[in-house]
Amino acid sequence: MSRDERQTYAGFPNRVRRVPVPAPLLGSLLERIDDLAELKCTLRVVGLLSEKRGYPRFVTLGELQADRSLALAVSPDGSLAAAEQIEQALGRAVKRGTLAFAMVGSGKSRQPIFGLNTESDRSALSAISKEGARPHQMDTAPAQPPTERLNIFALYEQNIGLLSPMIADELREAEGLYPEDWVEDAIKEAVTRNKRSWRYVATILDRWEREGRGYGESGQYPKKTARF
Repeated sequence: MSRDERQTYAGFPNRVRRVPVPAPLLGSLLERIDDLAELKCTLRVVGLLSEKRGYPRFVTLGELQADRSLALAVSPDGSLAAAEQIEQALGRAVKRGTLAFAMVGSGKSRQPIFGLNTESDRSALSAISKEGARPHQMDTAPAQPPTERLNIFALYEQNIGLLSPMIADELREAEGLYPEDWVEDAIKEAVTRNKRSWRYVATILDRWEREGRGYGESGQYPKKTARF
């Protein structure tokens, strides 16, 4: 098989999972990021964050350095150790302001964790760092999708009501904007609260995007007081 054949992609499946990406990363920031490894690392962080449970969502340096896809992306020819390339690229992303980081753990277990450079995530990562938590004490496991899932349109009709063309368009848009399980969980929460309308589901999704996913029924989180 030739190199060109290996690099050719067969195309995306119809039901490909979509990852929400901050709009500036595909616009104004795309014009500024002049280092390919930095761009690849930033996109990989965004992808991994979308798979996380709980709040705040973050990835550790060790997790990124152990990621096979990222290692091959930044150092396909092995000219420089992938782990070193990744660490350097993450440093450039932090310096640029696309990623936020904090140090957690102590001694040999001390390492950086990374999140998006938003005000809420900066505060949350800073709070984690001050609490002295260790990486293995925090829930960083990716969400595991069920082996069988209802399609989002059937899920809506079974739990909320009849599907109009306008609602179908809203559902398609939500699938592209939010992690795979968010719409399903938001529909379940709306049913639990006996608020069976798309408007209420959309309100839940908007709140989760602004504040993060909650651990309690209210969806609220302890107040964040620290900031980088």
